[in-house]
Amino acid sequence: MIMKISKEMVKYVSLLSRLELTSKEIELYQDQLSRILSYVEKLNEVNTKDIEPTSHVISLNNVFREDMTGESLSREEALRNAPDPTHKFFRVPKIIE
Repeated sequence: MIMKISKEMVKYVSLLSRLELTSKEIELYQDQLSRILSYVEKLNEVNTKDIEPTSHVISLNNVFREDMTGESLSREEALRNAPDPTHKFFRVPKIIE
């Protein structure tokens, strides 16, 4: 059974959405929205009594690793390939006047 949406309801939703619809589009969306709502109604028939609410259909596990310190580049090594280094820093183009 298809739940019927009225043309007035489609016009109202288009008004809220700030959409200008032609009469042909209104008829198209009336049919599409009716079918969508019918499908959602069909989902209400599914027995979910013993099903716990979930946000994902598969379980998610975060993979954490320990933070470990390691060797860092020296300032000279980091600036070695910079196109225009200054004494201690990377030189970048000025973006604020």
